Amino acid sequence: MVPRDCADKNKQGDHKSGSGYTCAAKGVNHEGCLVVLKTGCVIDEAELGRISKKPERKEESIDKTVLKKYSRGRRNDFDNLKDKRLQRKLKVYESQHNEAAVQAAKSELLLTDQPGFLEAEGLEKTYHFKQRDIANAVDIASASKYFELKLDKFGPYRLSYTRNGRFLLIGGKKGHLATIDWKSKQLGCEIHVRETVRDVKWLHIETMFAVAQKKSVFIYDSQGVELHCLKKHHEPNRLEFLPYHFLLASVGKHGFLVYQDISTGREVADLFTRLGRCDCMAQNPHNAIINLGHHNGTVTMWAPSMKDPLVKMLCHRGPVRAIAVDNKGLYMATAGLDGQMKIWDVRTYKQLQSYYTPSPASCLSISQRGLLAAGHGPLVEVWRDAFTEKQKKPYMKHWFPSCSVDAMQFCPFEDVLGVGHSKGFGSLLIPGAGEPNFDALEANPYQAKKQRQEFEVKALLEKIQPELISLNPMDIVHVTTMPKKDDDDDEVKEKFQPRNKAKGRGSSRKLYLRKKGVEEQRKMEGIKELIKEKQKEKRESEINEHRGIKTVSALDRFQPRKK
Repeated sequence: MVPRDCADKNKQGDHKSGSGYTCAAKGVNHEGCLVVLKTGCVIDEAELGRISKKPERKEESIDKTVLKKYSRGRRNDFDNLKDKRLQRKLKVYESQHNEAAVQAAKSELLLTDQPGFLEAEGLEKTYHFKQRDIANAVDIASASKYFELKLDKFGPYRLSYTRNGRFLLIGGKKGHLATIDWKSKQLGCEIHVRETVRDVKWLHIETMFAVAQKKSVFIYDSQGVELHCLKKHHEPNRLEFLPYHFLLASVGKHGFLVYQDISTGREVADLFTRLGRCDCMAQNPHNAIINLGHHNGTVTMWAPSMKDPLVKMLCHRGPVRAIAVDNKGLYMATAGLDGQMKIWDVRTYKQLQSYYTPSPASCLSISQRGLLAAGHGPLVEVWRDAFTEKQKKPYMKHWFPSCSVDAMQFCPFEDVLGVGHSKGFGSLLIPGAGEPNFDALEANPYQAKKQRQEFEVKALLEKIQPELISLNPMDIVHVTTMPKKDDDDDEVKEKFQPRNKAKGRGSSRKLYLRKKGVEEQRKMEGIKELIKEKQKEKRESEINEHRGIKTVSALDRFQPRKK
């Protein structure tokens, strides 16, 4: 490098003073100056600028599919906001959400557990593997999850798992109820209600469960003590619980769909389906829509804020026996007495696949990883990738000799399928069924008593109102803007100024009286318009009450009761 002289000849020596990268002559920058570093090297300033630049940090490449799973929708546009302060805040929130999605996608590298499926070698078929062979091949902890309960006196049995997959609830049709910590095989409570039991369902935590009995719904605690009797659920056949809304829904013999808030005890809606008796019910976990299957082959989708079904689909040529919806709310499986099992796209309401069953399927269930289980007669079949492609053979099979399968459910976060049949209960090993990695803030299989109490309080604080249930749960993020008014409406009414009359006729007293009379007239017109609006709102509220739409508040308990 050829050194160049400083423009200020008298200040060339001051470059050695260590005053940064600029010439020390009067604190100004001199172009083309030489800089003497502490090491004694003489270097040109332009070259020093190129060397001193820090190398740009390259972001690690993240799979877009993984990033999309954690993203919260498309980026919002805040450029049109007039409030600059609000615009800056929203941009900060947007950047924080994007950074959280990136960090969550990177953290997947720390998730060591991965789902695995059965792999056959050579001419072997996975549906030929028996449960005993699988239990002998796996570890002791996994082998203990395969068991059977012989209860041939009070069957057939219905079952329900808690959200974290830790506790099991079974109920026999002849009145037998039992709660079990099925991993440790510890019995929680066991009672006999001496009445017909049609369905059982856990509530938000494992300390309470609901039972659909002969005439109404009863709620029991973990010790088997009766807490409530919900008489408004008349002769229920099926139960569903919406955990984020704290709503218990039941459909009965007469075709009434009843929603009840278990946190306040108030009835939210009582909807008449007008399609007769209903024995088939399932909820969509994605949007909390209740799906009902009817005897005329139709499937209806309901929300508590509407008296009519949101969607009505003709799915089968005979009565619908079973319905199941996957966790993402994309696919729905239905089975009917016509001997067909059909796969539907919930977004477009179109049929994707159709399968013929040896006999009409009585129950369906979909796992967290997308496996579809169908029970017909004594046979249980599990299908893999049944939603995306037409499958020729099932993934797994299992027979219950001289039994009829009545209910099934995949256990959350476990490769286990619970089956309730006429002679008891069976727990089957289905590799690849459960999600291996769980979110402890959402459902923690290892939660302690203190964690359970905190979870219950937080869930009550974050409870979603039933009016927000809709087909598209993302409608809440869109803001409905009012249409712009015309220029004539924006003009403020000018104050009335009386016109001056001829001399001797327009006294100040007469002008004041005319001005006051016009103001009173305008005031009366405004009052009349306000009365009309209130009457209109009153009529709408009466219509909504007649339809069964009720607004429930936690403070209603302090209001005096009507005699």
